[in-house]
Amino acid sequence: MSTLTEQEGCAVLKRVFEARGYRIQENTPLRYGDVSFNVDGWDTDRGVGYEYITKAAGDHDELTPEEMATLSEWNAERRIALFMIDEADVLGAPELEWAANRFLDDLAARAQE
Repeated sequence: MSTLTEQEGCAVLKRVFEARGYRIQENTPLRYGDVSFNVDGWDTDRGVGYEYITKAAGDHDELTPEEMATLSEWNAERRIALFMIDEADVLGAPELEWAANRFLDDLAARAQE
């Protein structure tokens, strides 16, 4: 499990995304298809954002496993560009930063196709 709180993880992600030129709005309502929730960070103009999934924030209750699967599928199909990462999948800030940069590198590569 990560040593980062929801607030700390979101701060890392906001810094990474903004360093890459995204204009992040925090805790933005997002409705996409049948899925509706407050996304941790979102660039409305570019349709790119992130969700740091933590138990403390109740994210596992807000997004059902089915909704998470739908969002993952839409990401794979390039219908949405949402970096979703569970606190259990990172140990700390360096690993979270690396994962976010990898996501953004992949996103940039897709834009070149």
